[in-house]
Amino acid sequence: MDPNLLAILGICVLFVLMFLRMPLSFAMFIVGFVGLLLAASPKAAYNVLSADLWNQFSSYSLSVIPLYILMGEVVFRTGIAERLFESAYKWVGHYRGGMASTTILASAGFASICGSNSATAATMGTMSLPELDKYGYNKALSTGSIATGGTLGIIIPPSTVLIVLALQMEQSIKDLFIASIVPGIFLTLLLILTVVFLCKRNPDLGPAGERFSMGEKVKSLKDVIPIALLFIFVIGGLYKGIFTPTESGAFGAFGAILLSLAMGKLNRKNFQIAIAGALRSSAMVLMLVVGAMVFGRFLTITRLPYDVSEWVSNLPVPPIFVLISILIIYIIGGSIMDALGFLIISIPVFYPTVLALGYDPVWFAVVLCVVTSMGAITPPVGVNVFVVQGLTPKTPVTTIFKGAAYFLVTYLIFIGLLLLFPQIILFLV
Repeated sequence: MDPNLLAILGICVLFVLMFLRMPLSFAMFIVGFVGLLLAASPKAAYNVLSADLWNQFSSYSLSVIPLYILMGEVVFRTGIAERLFESAYKWVGHYRGGMASTTILASAGFASICGSNSATAATMGTMSLPELDKYGYNKALSTGSIATGGTLGIIIPPSTVLIVLALQMEQSIKDLFIASIVPGIFLTLLLILTVVFLCKRNPDLGPAGERFSMGEKVKSLKDVIPIALLFIFVIGGLYKGIFTPTESGAFGAFGAILLSLAMGKLNRKNFQIAIAGALRSSAMVLMLVVGAMVFGRFLTITRLPYDVSEWVSNLPVPPIFVLISILIIYIIGGSIMDALGFLIISIPVFYPTVLALGYDPVWFAVVLCVVTSMGAITPPVGVNVFVVQGLTPKTPVTTIFKGAAYFLVTYLIFIGLLLLFPQIILFLV
């Protein structure tokens, strides 16, 4: 069988297994292994299992994943998110639509220590939904702002998605983390400006909250500053080259534990739950990485990625049109399945093409992270939308998608700015 045809058949089988609800990591592993048997030889397939699999699992760089996840789990279980929300409300809650802006701002703060979009949406939704209802916010805007704020969880470092992208693309985790800081802050501001614009145009969407004195605002920072210092220490130390990404994760996890103990919020039960949650999440991500490795070896042997890259490079069209076409595929793919899963499947196919077109790999990785994060609020899957709907079962899912649609326009504008001004991403790298 023609190698390219075999690769396309393997991709089709992979999607069939996914739609049959087989875990993506197992589906990629099975398709990749069987593909290696057919495309190469049994010896080559077993060599991947014996040598490459061991090298992947024993890789020192993989240890960063459970460490950052543990940091997020500890913070998530100790009520620090509530302090972030209260402080954000005292600073921006008095503006029209301020409660929705508070939700987005607090989501950004929580994302900087969590790294998960669904966890960010669930945490902020639990705290903000009762308050948004109390102030009479439009249901579409309130739920849409929660779902959209959650998407910041995989853009602002430390992000599990960025770690996996770095491993898949063989790029520096440090560079991707540093490169995503400015885009994460910029996107947060754009989302808040979207709320302000909507509420100025239609005041019924979201009223203004109470105004606090400067003293109260400053006082509210006392519980937020330690978390901000932890983030600055972890990411700043990484940026300055004081320690490696793995050491950064270790300091982050240890610092989160010490802070939680100092605040009196970490007991034995919470710590056990955090450890168990970190183990489950780490096992899931690591299995995805291993499955992607086997599937990627299969595609490499068939040479499909390189043939696609060569064909695209020779098309008589400007590279930007090819790039936009690829990003549209990612938008669609992110809307029908988990962002991390789709990235892992597609990177071996599209990454060589993007490199052949001359684009910076760090810039492309951050753009991909932004583009696929849209999938969490895009129908039909929209995982964050369904997380929020689970918190308010009486709200129709169509209402939440309508609210999220306000922010999809902002996302598209932001992606356009990243294409026009790459230095937004590369400024600090």
